[in-house]
Amino acid sequence: MLRNLDPLLSPDLLHALAAMGHGDEIVIVDANFPAEATARRLIRLDGLPAPRVLTAILSVLPLDTFVNHPAISMQMVDDPEGSPPVVAEFQKVIDEAADNPARIRPLERFAFYERARNAFAVVQTGERRFYGNLILKKGVVPPEEKTPAAQRRRRR
Repeated sequence: MLRNLDPLLSPDLLHALAAMGHGDEIVIVDANFPAEATARRLIRLDGLPAPRVLTAILSVLPLDTFVNHPAISMQMVDDPEGSPPVVAEFQKVIDEAADNPARIRPLERFAFYERARNAFAVVQTGERRFYGNLILKKGVVPPEEKTPAAQRRRRR
């Protein structure tokens, strides 16, 4: 066991997150998403709600600040201008847990599938609500002297 890590971060998920480079994407998907057919690397977290998985991932993954939209949801087919409740929960998690909060942008369903095929990894959750899918683009980890913890140590 490791300290100070969210227990949802399994060894496989931690390995994938650590192996990702700047600009790589990870996709959190619901239970209905065709993950086996889509993913280059699939990590299963069955039974867990997608917003909870997002919270765990954002505890260690920086969002990219070099792009306008580092968080992308799947657009609803029957209401392209609408936003499902699960996406509102995703946004709340990003606002509270991300080091660089960003607005979620919707992407047309088939374009989302294509982007997921090219992602570094797909994390399939047990989320049962429709459209519980989110793409995250990994940012950079700043040099030690730029981190909040390092700045606190310097003030002491």
